[in-house]
Amino acid sequence: MTVYLLWHIGHRNEAGAGGAPLHRDGDSVRVDEEDGDDVKLLGVYSTPEKAAERRRRARLLPGFADEPDCFVIDEHTLDEDEWTDGFVRL
Repeated sequence: MTVYLLWHIGHRNEAGAGGAPLHRDGDSVRVDEEDGDDVKLLGVYSTPEKAAERRRRARLLPGFADEPDCFVIDEHTLDEDEWTDGFVRL
């Protein structure tokens, strides 16, 4: 079964021109949590249409309305490993 996760990235990074937040990198939304970006999971949905409808409603809310183009819908398969390797702390 496929599910659709809706994320919002609140940007606080200083990666843009003159230290301004950088919201997009080409067609994708830029995320840098180490530089202060705030990633929020808004929900998990059964169809891309339901995730898009939630995004539409969220764009009207305080905070989200300030960065209406900083939503990401990710497709995932249930019961499938997403992270298969370990990690190293720096």
